[in-house]
Amino acid sequence: MSKNKVLQPNFKLSFLLPKYWLTWLGVFVLYSISWLPYKLQLAMGKMIGRLLYKVGSSRKKVALRNIQLCFPQMSEAEQLSMLKKNFENTGIALLETGMGWWWPDWRVKRKVKVKGLEHIKTAQENGNGVLLLAMHYLSAEINCRGIGYTNPMVVFYRPHNNQLMEYFQFRGRGRSNKYMLGKKDVKGLLKALGDGEACVYLPDQDYGRNRSLFVPFFGVKDAATTTGTLIFARKKNTKSMMIIPTRNDDGSGYTIEVMPPLENFPSHDDEQDLIRVNQELEKAISRKPEQYMWLHRRFKTRPNTDDPSLYK
Repeated sequence: MSKNKVLQPNFKLSFLLPKYWLTWLGVFVLYSISWLPYKLQLAMGKMIGRLLYKVGSSRKKVALRNIQLCFPQMSEAEQLSMLKKNFENTGIALLETGMGWWWPDWRVKRKVKVKGLEHIKTAQENGNGVLLLAMHYLSAEINCRGIGYTNPMVVFYRPHNNQLMEYFQFRGRGRSNKYMLGKKDVKGLLKALGDGEACVYLPDQDYGRNRSLFVPFFGVKDAATTTGTLIFARKKNTKSMMIIPTRNDDGSGYTIEVMPPLENFPSHDDEQDLIRVNQELEKAISRKPEQYMWLHRRFKTRPNTDDPSLYK
């Protein structure tokens, strides 16, 4: 096994201890629901999302604040409408986790369609690695599984803190892809690109002040934006392109679109390159903004440490 691959978590007898019993119950419920008809799961997910919205939480406040910051041109009623739809999609996403981890191959292939795959094929045939820039769409779990059947990927990911959930998460996400790399394994991803692999990287979150520049993102003019994208994009013989997954409005499944390679990217201007990345992300997210993960504190890091928080 190549040293850059994450070793697959093995089942441990400690997973049977009482501290994991609630996790086992959750997994059993999620697994059982995953076998229900797809449209029934969509309806159930919406109901779960509406319940979460009514219960309310700090995450609801974060999501609303993000929507307000990113879409200041919207009226208050429009912002609240998007928030409600976003929670419905969040509820669906919980059940899509079960779909992505446990659906049989034939069911995934029937529901996930990929467009623009020729862009990856052409790049690899010409001896290039492919850096696929993605975003945290809520349907990520099922789409991560689906893209692997058309072109197995190397996936950069964050291991789960709960070891039992990590066992299921790793096995589920890796069923149709080549292998996964922990989020700190920069050398591993660079090696994969050098080997001509197609690698998925998500540059849309706030990863802190270290290795970030402050550039515009939607309505926020100084959003902390990772320069990690440029480290990978500058790897020799690497083509960068956007990959945009969405859930179809008609309930037919999912569409993943691979866009043509970004031309003249990266340049020698880090700031302009990151502005461009954020602009591409904005265009992608704006297709289905209600399906985006607004629940995380995207703008938690401010340009100056004494700047007031945008979430107070």
